[in-house]
Amino acid sequence: MKIRRNDEVQVIAGKKDKEGKFQRGKVHRVLVAEDRVVVSGVHMIKRHTKPGRVRTQAGIIEREAPIHVSNVMLVCPKCSRATRVGFRFLADGAKVRVCKRCGEMIDKQ
Repeated sequence: MKIRRNDEVQVIAGKKDKEGKFQRGKVHRVLVAEDRVVVSGVHMIKRHTKPGRVRTQAGIIEREAPIHVSNVMLVCPKCSRATRVGFRFLADGAKVRVCKRCGEMIDKQ
């Protein structure tokens, strides 16, 4: 998968926030089997929960729901724009992700 945990992503499809812009956030969790990601602060849902053994808090809890990976786009840390992701092999044989806009490496060495 081209998107990993702790990447900054921008939502490119779905509901927009109040200013009419798409939201950005860090990837909290990646669900590879379902092709979905959980982005912090984006796609908030409300769950009505009962108190249990583990969770003593009851009521309406707001949390993030997974988004399909095709609806988010990686934000390049160098040019800070939403970009497609490419791959490149280094001289030592390591495979790294690169920004298709500016050509810079996304992965840290």
